[in-house]
Amino acid sequence: MDREAIVNAVGEKLTAEAIKQGRVLPVTVLTGFLGAGKTTLLNHILESKEHGMKFAIIENEFGEVGVDDKVIKEDSEEQVIEVMNGCICCTVRGDLVKVLKRLRAKLNNFDGVIIETTGLADPAPVAQTFFVDDDIKAIYKLDGIITVVDAKHALEHINEEKPEGVENEAVEQIAFADRIILNKTDLVDSTALAEVETAIKKINNHADLITAQHSKVDPKCLVNINAFSLERVLEFDPEFMDTDGEHQHDLSVSSISFKFEGEVNVNKLERWIGEMLQTEANNMFRYKGMLAVKGKKEKFLFQGVHMLFSGGFEGGYTWKKDEKRECRFVFIGRNLDKTMLEERFMECKVEGELRFKVGDLVEAYVGKWTPAKIIRTWDDGNPYRMELEDGERTNIWGPEDVDAYVRARKE
Repeated sequence: MDREAIVNAVGEKLTAEAIKQGRVLPVTVLTGFLGAGKTTLLNHILESKEHGMKFAIIENEFGEVGVDDKVIKEDSEEQVIEVMNGCICCTVRGDLVKVLKRLRAKLNNFDGVIIETTGLADPAPVAQTFFVDDDIKAIYKLDGIITVVDAKHALEHINEEKPEGVENEAVEQIAFADRIILNKTDLVDSTALAEVETAIKKINNHADLITAQHSKVDPKCLVNINAFSLERVLEFDPEFMDTDGEHQHDLSVSSISFKFEGEVNVNKLERWIGEMLQTEANNMFRYKGMLAVKGKKEKFLFQGVHMLFSGGFEGGYTWKKDEKRECRFVFIGRNLDKTMLEERFMECKVEGELRFKVGDLVEAYVGKWTPAKIIRTWDDGNPYRMELEDGERTNIWGPEDVDAYVRARKE
């Protein structure tokens, strides 16, 4: 008997026992447009001890290279985690059924399931799964759809005109919500916040609306709430149960992802991202990454939505001794130039040896060229740490190994 057959047999046995006991596992679908704060909210739920539950996590990434699942694993090593690539509401929907069935073999290891969808997913086909498959219905119950909304960027996505036949995912995510988390309220004033709230209520005035900053919400409002109502959904979407219905994404929106084993110069990366924000911010719906930075034991996590970028070594994520140091990067946006993005990303990779070594006498540019000595290499993520010959032995960093920052001393 092969491994899959064994897993299925165990799953069917545990399912039969659970059904006999009247046990049904609640499933929470966590959705929201790109960069709204879903993964941050998920980590808050997992960190909380108040709900007393242990979850199986199904993480859906739009691209081929995942970032969020790596972060979730850092914070929740005891959780059961499954990762699905592609759009969960399209061709991957069949894979969701397979994952849910496979999880039955681990029924005794968790009390509920949380599915975090990609930001481009329509939640309707995901919700359908729990009503059209008899094996799934027997053990799982759709407990609620939680939609996270970015207060700063919501209106531009809600009001975006799509080509004929193409769904507006931001609108669909709000329409199907049982709870709506209006997140990042600290980034807008009261007038803008009121406009967003009005737009949300026009789409869905049944869901509870909770305002939040940094996705901080009491988990008791989100899990085990018995909130999903099939009757309500059928009222506004009579064709909800039509599993043959077509779902079409905006074809101008794509995901581009890269991964390589190695390290980057984080200063080069931040300079490049800064340039991108000046020229491509409107088309950059979402970008995120986890990087190994030369000279740092901590992992560098960054993310952004349009013009808003944040990144750093916060969070206490460090590279383990036997862990492969690698870099992952995902872009989701409109009309992205894959070749250009890959070339610029790879330019940030650390290749070869530095030009100078400890003890070399050089010149450092600090508004003017000043004699200096290399005292460390790859110090705190910087290629060089230098001591200026300025009478005060001032220490400075050389952020990149180029003549613009440090050059050989002239004879």
